[in-house]
Amino acid sequence: MVNHLHLLPVVSLLLSVLAVECSVNIFMSEDEVKKLLGLKAQLYYVRDGVVCQNAFSFVLPVPGDMGSLHFTWHASTPVEYRLGFQVDDPIAMDPPTVNVTWNGEVPRLPSVFRVTLPCTGRVESDVALLMQLNLTSTATSTATSTATATAAGKNVTTLNFKRRKSCSRQAELDEGPLGPSTDGHGATAVVAAATTSTRVFYISVGVCCAVIFLVALVLALLHIHSMKKVEEDSLFDSESTQGLSQPSTQTTQCLRADTPNNAAPITNYPSLKIEKNDLKPLNLPEAKSRVRDIAVARERVTLKQVLQEGTFGRIYHGVLLDEKDPKVEKEVFVKTVNEHASEVQIVLMLTESCKLRGLHHRNLLPICAVCVDDGERPLVLLPLMSWGNLKLFLRQCKLAEANNPQSLSQQDLVNIAIQIACGMSYLTKREVVHRDLAARNCVIDEGLHVKITDTALARDLFPMDYHCLGDNVNRPVRWMALEGLLHHDFSPASDVWAFGVTLWELMTLGQTPYADIDPFEMAAYLKDGFRIPQPCNCPDELFAVMACCWALDPEERPKFTQLVQCLTEFHAALTAYV
Repeated sequence: MVNHLHLLPVVSLLLSVLAVECSVNIFMSEDEVKKLLGLKAQLYYVRDGVVCQNAFSFVLPVPGDMGSLHFTWHASTPVEYRLGFQVDDPIAMDPPTVNVTWNGEVPRLPSVFRVTLPCTGRVESDVALLMQLNLTSTATSTATSTATATAAGKNVTTLNFKRRKSCSRQAELDEGPLGPSTDGHGATAVVAAATTSTRVFYISVGVCCAVIFLVALVLALLHIHSMKKVEEDSLFDSESTQGLSQPSTQTTQCLRADTPNNAAPITNYPSLKIEKNDLKPLNLPEAKSRVRDIAVARERVTLKQVLQEGTFGRIYHGVLLDEKDPKVEKEVFVKTVNEHASEVQIVLMLTESCKLRGLHHRNLLPICAVCVDDGERPLVLLPLMSWGNLKLFLRQCKLAEANNPQSLSQQDLVNIAIQIACGMSYLTKREVVHRDLAARNCVIDEGLHVKITDTALARDLFPMDYHCLGDNVNRPVRWMALEGLLHHDFSPASDVWAFGVTLWELMTLGQTPYADIDPFEMAAYLKDGFRIPQPCNCPDELFAVMACCWALDPEERPKFTQLVQCLTEFHAALTAYV
């Protein structure tokens, strides 16, 4: 959604002059403004080439009874345009449509173009909508703006129109009124018809319930069978080279992200990097023997409330008593499994828990102890971080942004990103590839200190973030680089890609990336140069950092040391403006 992305941050001040030497006008008519705000006045966004900053500084509400927006525009000289949209709740609203082409030339005479906002009617929600309009002129100009970049003699200006549309839930049944009968026979017929319809309805419901029950039973049996296969394949790391299906059509309208070398075909990728401390899956006795040196007695551990729970895994808030002084207690996370877990799942938990073992950094959270007593469920202990999982914390902040005492500022989010980048930079220096960097694999405390964790139980606790692409191996498809999806190649560069997606998670407070893209179409979608759109209220410089992380060629992506420096400078610039 931005052009000519640079890693180094630039000053983000919106000037009031378009980067085109022409008279461009974009406004809403009196009738349209009256519908939105109840005011009798025209609302100019651009008047004679001058950007009206106040018009873009607030989000206009769109009432539920308004299904479309109308804008009037014209230009005195040739100006090309390109339209794109971003909707934060695709369940409540389908992608908007327009009565003009998605790209073309701004008309010379005043004309109106319509933006249709199609609510689905499935849920009731206030949907945040961003319409992005790119204006391009070949005229030369000395003026600059935040969203303006010059390339090959063209000046590009990006305008972001923000709206909040109220979508309501439609009634499940539309009952038409029954007209009065002309005689008693008519009334009897109506009653008889209603009785018959009722019987048919209940019979149909009963048949449907029976069919659904049988289908659910069959699916449950198939799921149990496939889960066993997934566990075995995950345990022994058998990676299939089965190809991905190609998408037939794109289901969303969004602007192509001009990340570096998107159009360049990439055929060679770096070879798979094997972590030097990556423990190979073992049987249960061997897995226990690997962690005997940090084992503690089960009597020293007290389990309190459950913090997270999946199909077979759980995370508790626990207490570990000091070995020398039982009065000294240490609060810990306790990862364990329930009684339904298989030996394969237990071995996988112990193996993945050792991912960061022996590493020491302020932004890493390796295990501190285990309980592997015979006849007991193994317990994996990690230092407690008071606010817990980062992804759940971000979503909690989003639920009550206005009145949440834990609300996060933009400076806070950038600071969190810096800490994650520092931890990943340390892992790169130690020749460790994480492979599953995401907000779900980080934890945070009340001081906004963030630590990267291992991936133990992540697939079980966040099943919607992992997908099987036909080879019975669950992977974090929406966080993976293209070379990982196509060739199962993992390297520090693929971790940089995942960091860009994690940064997007931070700026959206825990939204799911590529939510409307089928996992089987992700590889083709990325190869065509498409990326997740710029989040609302995300500065262009920060989105430029994300986009640089998503370059197709791994060699073109920044290193974590560069990301730390860039984000640190951007954080200092943000602090200077506060």
